[in-house]
Amino acid sequence: MHSTLIVARMDARSSGEVAGIFGEFDGTEMPHLMGTRRRQLFAYRGLYFHLQDFDSDQGGEVIEEARAHPLFVKVSDDLKPFIQAYDPATWRSPADAMAQRFYHWAPSS
Repeated sequence: MHSTLIVARMDARSSGEVAGIFGEFDGTEMPHLMGTRRRQLFAYRGLYFHLQDFDSDQGGEVIEEARAHPLFVKVSDDLKPFIQAYDPATWRSPADAMAQRFYHWAPSS
């Protein structure tokens, strides 16, 4: 499994609208097409965290490939009033908002 964490800015009062947008999106075939296993959204002091787990290790690449799909375009457009880039000067794609994991631990089985 692969995880991505997108960091952006969001007014916490928008969390209901953002959750609704993702609820609609996750009811389509897109999660299956992208190999999304789980999505979690978090808000903290004006920041937005989008944790997404994928079936394969290609999560970031899958997001980039899905960007042209009409459902992905729609969810991106629907989120624009609520989610702002963490650093608008450097944001060009979702990859520019992905945190880089530098440590991971899991119990051995």
